Amino acid sequence: MSAVSAPGGALVFRGLTLGYARHPAVHHLDGTVPTGSLTAVVGPNGAGKSTLLKGIMGEIAPLEGAVVRPGLARHDIAYLPQAAEIDRAFPIGVFDLVAMGLWRRVGAWRPLKAHRAAVEAALAAVGLTGFERRPIGTLSGGQLRRALFARVLLQDARVILLDEPFAAIDSRTTYELLALVRGWHAEGRTVVAVLHDLDQVARHFPATLLLAREAVAWGPTAEVLTADNLRRARRLCEAWDEEAPVCRAPAAAAHDHGAHGPPDHLSHDHHTHGHAA
Repeated sequence: MSAVSAPGGALVFRGLTLGYARHPAVHHLDGTVPTGSLTAVVGPNGAGKSTLLKGIMGEIAPLEGAVVRPGLARHDIAYLPQAAEIDRAFPIGVFDLVAMGLWRRVGAWRPLKAHRAAVEAALAAVGLTGFERRPIGTLSGGQLRRALFARVLLQDARVILLDEPFAAIDSRTTYELLALVRGWHAEGRTVVAVLHDLDQVARHFPATLLLAREAVAWGPTAEVLTADNLRRARRLCEAWDEEAPVCRAPAAAAHDHGAHGPPDHLSHDHHTHGHAA
């Protein structure tokens, strides 16, 4: 795969509010994920991390605001979902699962066996040579994650979204898949990963968004993962009112903070955006 570069921001959030049944799960998010950056998204359970990735993908329409993708087409974004979202009982083999990464380039109805060499190379890159005919239901958790990473490799995307890519897998698999992530970053691709292991984030991810339904902090990882910020994130999630109506952005949110990278205005509390009193 070749190096990737593009001017401007890879992803821009402008007052982005996402939710379900009109109840916000992420609200009034402003900022930019710069092109070629490697960003972790962290936060307590229920913080809206997976919802944010689905919003970027367009699987969830914004309740307010927008995700702007300057110069990006839909096929420029690859998405690796949580393992729990994969139906392992579905009768599909490893080869066909990985070959799905070619659909946007060759079409879903063209014979993918003509691209066998590309699929086999992707499988080799993740250590799954010889697994082509294995049903996905027979794979271990780590093997399934390797297969999903191989599918992402074939997509050759400029932006890569990873939802808990290292959850419940062994340390060797994690190490090897992290090497792929670092390789994507070195190629100039934009990588955004939802993660729970804060030590892992501190070691490998230069930028972090700490989310608790709203952005608590966003910037260099060492500045974001402070004890004060983590306490505030827990407090915000614990205080969240699931039945709160959709809130309206304050006037200040109308200002575009997204043009110059992650916002630096996140130190104040929001008591009017769907939190319990």
